[in-house]
Amino acid sequence: MEKRERIIQSWFDMWILGTDQGIETLFAPDAVYTECWGPEYHGSGEIKRWFNDWNTRGRVLRWEIRQFFHQGPQTAVEWYFKSCIAGEAPEAFEGMSLIQWTPDDKIQSLQEFGCKELRYDPYQTAGPRQGL
Repeated sequence: MEKRERIIQSWFDMWILGTDQGIETLFAPDAVYTECWGPEYHGSGEIKRWFNDWNTRGRVLRWEIRQFFHQGPQTAVEWYFKSCIAGEAPEAFEGMSLIQWTPDDKIQSLQEFGCKELRYDPYQTAGPRQGL
């Protein structure tokens, strides 16, 4: 479990640094990565391409791990994410990733789920409130 947590932390750290420090060592060659709003990347080479492309126009300001859940060849990780795309206001959201592992502890698939940071109660009139 500790090794898998270090791998996930390495992936998040790469985003904060904005530099590839071994994407192809973290992901299986045929890995699939699904972002929470729909884009899907196939293969470690395409994941690397997306990472490099994104970091030419954006910057991850925070990607903090809150907790891990492990079950056999799967890990779920709860996190908080904040980024800024050039020329736009920063955006933040809370989320979780569901990760499937290969037998040699490479990421086989990673699927993100997100929740907007600003939430509201549709039955109240006070307006949006910030997440936890």
